[in-house]
Amino acid sequence: MPGYRDFVPRQGFQPTLALSPDAGTVAYSSNAAGRFDLWTVPVAGGVPRRLTRLPDRAVRRIAWAPDGKSLVFTADRDGDEQYRLYRLDLDGDGGRPGAGGPVEIGAGPRCQRVLPAAPFDAEGRRLVYAANDRDETVQDVLVRDLAEDTERRIEPPPGVVFQPVGISPDGRWLLTGGFRSHTRVAAYLTDLRDASAAPVCVTADHGDGLFEPGPWAADSTGFYLRTDLWGEFVAGAFYRLATGSLEPVAQHDWDVERIEVAGETLVWSVNEDGCSVLHARHADHPLPLPDVPPGVVSALALAPRAEPLVVLLDTATRPAEIAVLDAADGVRYLTDARPPAFKAGAVEPVEPEPVVYPSSAGRYVHALYYRPRTPEPHPVLLSIHGGPEAQERPQYLRSGLYQHLLAQGIAILAPNIAGSTGYGARHQRLVHRNWGGFDLDDLDHAVCHLRSEPGVDAARIAVMGGSYGGFAALSCLARLPYRWAAGVSLCGPANLVALARACPPTWKHFVAAVLGDPETDAGDLRQRSPITYADTITAPLLVLQGARDPRVPRAESDRLVDRLRSRGVDVRYRVFDDEGHGFTDRENELLAYEEIARFLCDHLIG
Repeated sequence: MPGYRDFVPRQGFQPTLALSPDAGTVAYSSNAAGRFDLWTVPVAGGVPRRLTRLPDRAVRRIAWAPDGKSLVFTADRDGDEQYRLYRLDLDGDGGRPGAGGPVEIGAGPRCQRVLPAAPFDAEGRRLVYAANDRDETVQDVLVRDLAEDTERRIEPPPGVVFQPVGISPDGRWLLTGGFRSHTRVAAYLTDLRDASAAPVCVTADHGDGLFEPGPWAADSTGFYLRTDLWGEFVAGAFYRLATGSLEPVAQHDWDVERIEVAGETLVWSVNEDGCSVLHARHADHPLPLPDVPPGVVSALALAPRAEPLVVLLDTATRPAEIAVLDAADGVRYLTDARPPAFKAGAVEPVEPEPVVYPSSAGRYVHALYYRPRTPEPHPVLLSIHGGPEAQERPQYLRSGLYQHLLAQGIAILAPNIAGSTGYGARHQRLVHRNWGGFDLDDLDHAVCHLRSEPGVDAARIAVMGGSYGGFAALSCLARLPYRWAAGVSLCGPANLVALARACPPTWKHFVAAVLGDPETDAGDLRQRSPITYADTITAPLLVLQGARDPRVPRAESDRLVDRLRSRGVDVRYRVFDDEGHGFTDRENELLAYEEIARFLCDHLIG
């Protein structure tokens, strides 16, 4: 029987792609060499090139300069989320790094620097990014003149987190998103011709909901955005500068999750029950696209007429890969991350089945159920996604952990409980200031569904989650009246007050709106914290924590583990000294999931 590492992808990717101006080369971030470095690969196919060697850093976002002679990227150290901004000059063929190596841009205090997808103006002279260097609780936008080495700073209104989008092709307007929460986003314009101009909210007249700005039209007459203005699901729209009007361009019975533009070519992705479905048009005429395997497009880059259209495609049965989509040739992969177990044909991967189960108040919860090919009855892992405003989707998750557990005979139920995206705004908002409320109720009903499912061993149900999912897993163990076989918390917060206080300073208003204020809502947050009910946890528990985690303090995990061990609960505790909230070092990640696999197999099978 293949071991866990036989299911591990050969490499992992950050959700970022950048297509060179000549559309001949794709830049991406991969951990093929152990850490997330900057790589390139020809669109026509060929051997990838590693452009950086950053032993203690992870490349997060990438963009190509308009002249194709350099790349800019952000990177943080050991997962501390204090992103720094770099520029890497390339040699004449546009694919090899220059002799000088990466050069830091805007070197200054330790802070978060955020790079948009299109950070340059058309000439490549001005570079836009965000930073909280002036005030750690405020994210400003900076427009840097690379020729004169000067910067213009644009400050957001109180309570708004600025995320820059880009400069209009004619160079006049800076487009910025103003975030108060995931569902309250406005679009702001700043006139760059006026040195004293303040940002103006241009979507205020349309309401206070979601107006998340996206790419500019090629003629600078307006920009595209995602909005919930017309119903429960997110649509694509066009904001016209001359009139201030919003015109629908893509409306579906599911959320529009991504919009990209190149010249007169518009490509958008629709999240249909977790699967990314692509649509394209050129100058108002539909463009044919090949059928894409059921999965998730987590990054996309295109040239005019979608030639080429490059995606980062992740499916439940094949790990994330960079692929070129062509109407004639179909899906052509530029990378091959398939694990040994699948390449050798030793194991056939399992596709998830979509299921829907009832919850309270007449609500229904969508979920994915992975059914092993081994004889029934199966033990089951209840796997909870992070976020909470995220979604369980058909992806190759947890570095192969799902498929390894399936090969061992362990089934997996992965629900999209209250707070999940993809199933309407009302479902998503149910978790706002109510962590451990409707979401925990949905998990209770998930267990009821499993206990009534033929082929499930109801005496062997475990629960696992990371980040918010770790909080939810701990809540299940502490607050639901079941005899759990085991639980796993990966960087999961046990104390919501500590989480609210420790979150990045720029998230202060966002956290208050979505989770709660750590000062005024401390009592309510404590009431919904797993640590409050720690004395009711009896199941064997595995806790994994990054010592440098900037969101979930290690001290709170230490406290939880000490309390459980003092009562004789079987707790395994692993702290990664050089990791933050998640993993940047590939070997650390594999050690973690290998330990999770062993732990779950011991308690569900052994």
